[in-house]
Amino acid sequence: MTMVRLVFKPFSALVLVLAGLTATAAMAQASSIVMASTTSTEQSGLFGHLLPEFKKATGIDVKVVAVGTGQAIDMGRRGDADVLFVHDPAAEEKLVAEGFSLRRYPVMYNDFVLVGPAADPAKAKGKDIAEALRKVGAANAGFVSRGDKSGTHAAELRYWKTAGLESPAFSAYKACGCGMGPALNMAASLGAYVLADRGTWLAFKNRADLAVLVEGDKRLFNQYGVLVVNPAKHPQTKVPEAQQFVDWVTSPAGQGVIARYKISGQQLFFPNAGP
Repeated sequence: MTMVRLVFKPFSALVLVLAGLTATAAMAQASSIVMASTTSTEQSGLFGHLLPEFKKATGIDVKVVAVGTGQAIDMGRRGDADVLFVHDPAAEEKLVAEGFSLRRYPVMYNDFVLVGPAADPAKAKGKDIAEALRKVGAANAGFVSRGDKSGTHAAELRYWKTAGLESPAFSAYKACGCGMGPALNMAASLGAYVLADRGTWLAFKNRADLAVLVEGDKRLFNQYGVLVVNPAKHPQTKVPEAQQFVDWVTSPAGQGVIARYKISGQQLFFPNAGP
């Protein structure tokens, strides 16, 4: 009997150790989520400020995939993300209507601005985005479009439509199929106009002679929302952790972190989570 105990004790201990390691691995796996988000939240530096505070509060890591809002929403449809942080309310509501998310939560806002060369060859400067775009098109002035089905691209196309140009096809219009930062870089190098979210513009350093030419039009309002992917569509979704992120970012604690993010004393995003 003594020999049997001597043989099985180490084995039992090994089983316990392996079980403990398995449990630890499972816990580690459960403590991270994938978030598909627009490039503006990443390139503005917001996530570098926000996500460490969320991890400090919850222990959950957030792995960000920064793409255009359209691509982020498609990731949600495919089940390639647990939570979405995007800025195209119409597309977000459509995602909910299709059953890929149960609810859209408003979280914060900023605004779009029309940026262009300080000399303003199209004479677009003012407070009316539709009038400004009409002038840019009529002058065949250089214009860089994201062209990537992002929230910013969707907004730009709405503004062109409002300006009476269903499809901006003038020869100086260039679609880069890129994120906000690269689009601004391209506009800076070409001396072209570009629609940008204010957050990324404030964080952008390579401005050359670009300046904000149109701001303050109420149509330039830019709302962000967060959505958890519906586990009924994609059972692998880490719903408790994803919902924990949504609950935190819309709570007074998370909203306060958003409000405190500033560059050169300027606030980039304004929290407005609803009840």
